[in-house]
Amino acid sequence: MRIHVLLACTAAACGGGTHAAPAHPRALPDPPGYTMTVTGDVHDFDAFAGAWTFTNKRLKQRGVGSTDWDEFPAASCTTLHLGGIVNVDEVAFPTKGWSGITFRHFDLVKKQWSIYWVNSRTGAMFPPVVGGFQGKTGDFYGEDTDDGKPVKVRFHWTVLDADHLRWEQSFSYDGATWELNWMNELTRADPSGCVNGRPTT
Repeated sequence: MRIHVLLACTAAACGGGTHAAPAHPRALPDPPGYTMTVTGDVHDFDAFAGAWTFTNKRLKQRGVGSTDWDEFPAASCTTLHLGGIVNVDEVAFPTKGWSGITFRHFDLVKKQWSIYWVNSRTGAMFPPVVGGFQGKTGDFYGEDTDDGKPVKVRFHWTVLDADHLRWEQSFSYDGATWELNWMNELTRADPSGCVNGRPTT
């Protein structure tokens, strides 16, 4: 799950974020499919509420054509607020020593979600991705930097069934191609794995 993970652990920063430090990246051409106009519904994330476990696969080096993946476990808890207009998930990465929170809110006028990520190492809130779901897939786009380089960002969510979700994050460094750099498949977990909206892992 920036969903995160759910998450959605929104990968640019090794310090537990899906993005690097906030910045104002120089403009890049829009890569294939990039759009800031995807809309959705206020109930897009309702089924995400509850406890989840998953294994992350994250590229050790991004933007260099690497195929060397780091794999590590995580657990998350997602809570809904204001009738679904807001949802929050807290994600724990027990082998990494950091955690994070994804904050999503739905603009009822624009009919669009904005997804923000905060990690425990810096406390910074990173630039959002925006978008929504069409059926069982959701797409969210934004801009950020990765190791000082401007990137276009894409989150892609797939609802596999009521108890299984897939999240993928891709960056474009050149405005022409996408590199998948972080992915996970979430499995619904025992609700006792969450206490006050926080994973007990």
